[in-house]
Amino acid sequence: MQFKDLQLNKPILKAIAAKGYETPTPVQEKTIPLVLEKKDIIASAQTGTGKTAAFALPILQLLFDKQDAGKRAKKIRALVVSPTRELALQIEESFKSYGKFSNLRTTVIYGGTSIEPQKDILKKGVDILVATPGRLLDLHKQDCIHLNLIEVLVLDEADLMLDMGFIDDVKKIERLCPKAKQTLLFSATMPPKIAELANSILKNPETVDTTPSTSAAKTIVQKLYYVPKQKKMELCLYLLRNTLKGNILIFRRTKFGIAKLEKTLKKNNYNVASIHGDKTQKDREASLNKFKDGTVNILIATDVAARGIDINNLDAVINFDIPNVSETYVHRIGRTGRAGNTGNAFSFCSADEKNYITNIQKLINTIIPVEENHPYPLDPKAKPQIHKTPGKSKHKKGRKSEASKKKKKRWY
Repeated sequence: MQFKDLQLNKPILKAIAAKGYETPTPVQEKTIPLVLEKKDIIASAQTGTGKTAAFALPILQLLFDKQDAGKRAKKIRALVVSPTRELALQIEESFKSYGKFSNLRTTVIYGGTSIEPQKDILKKGVDILVATPGRLLDLHKQDCIHLNLIEVLVLDEADLMLDMGFIDDVKKIERLCPKAKQTLLFSATMPPKIAELANSILKNPETVDTTPSTSAAKTIVQKLYYVPKQKKMELCLYLLRNTLKGNILIFRRTKFGIAKLEKTLKKNNYNVASIHGDKTQKDREASLNKFKDGTVNILIATDVAARGIDINNLDAVINFDIPNVSETYVHRIGRTGRAGNTGNAFSFCSADEKNYITNIQKLINTIIPVEENHPYPLDPKAKPQIHKTPGKSKHKKGRKSEASKKKKKRWY
């Protein structure tokens, strides 16, 4: 199937051709006709499957007939709610490039940056709004956003919005839109709370399931390194010196872990940038742009910061810390080996992460090949480290030191 078979109009087809796309991905092929038929949709699609175009193209087509309203007369008719600023910016960029031969206006609003310029853009009138939940509700409270004319509502990366604690905000936003709207919900996984949300807000939805989240792309070469926890840093440096080339994304669990790794790599003269939730929006964008334009070739990130970020030509992913949620492993490694290219995924597993690997292998139904030929092997008999609970004394309860006994005043 080609894009021209999907009933898209000439200006949109021209924009797609300008981007060099010819054939739609499975999620686009299944979703676009349903959106054009104005159906509600629950789509289970992983990042990297082309899902932004799956909703952006048909939305542009649906709004096309009313595009010539004067700028001030433009009202928000499509709303895309996105969990992170980076993802929101990417979605806005997609709408702008697919709609460049139309008069439809798209803008993006998100927190962590000045609210005034966003108010000015909204005053000028927009057709399509991409927003993070918090800033959207702030602007609505200030009477700068009206959602009473929304025709299409898109909830993107719904499971991540749940993880980030936005689910109540999302419900509030949905209630502010008209009842008669079309709703499209995209989620990489379907936890019970997301299924519950979908049931409560969607009307007779069609289900699109293109990529089972339990499989890892065939184009990714996976390798597992068993390594003592305290030797992971050395193993990382060893692989960077001897094996890894090109653009590399490294996942760590905490911002403290990111800072430690970044400092070590910089000390060893590597070009590194990092992103995590505590960085300002400006810093996160700067890091991402440096990675995209090749100023740095290593990006260290937490899962929340990196979810949904589209990076072309990523050569390898390193799981410095093994994720405790098995699906997260699939999302992480799915950032490489995209669009038919091959990629590499290296995972560093210490003794206390072995259970996570067992669960991941069950989920992806694959045994990850173990690489034994490296200088820091883990002793197979190594036991997981037991972390003592702080504040517990090794002394028996009620035991007093000699000094305290001497100080005690006697009553006799």
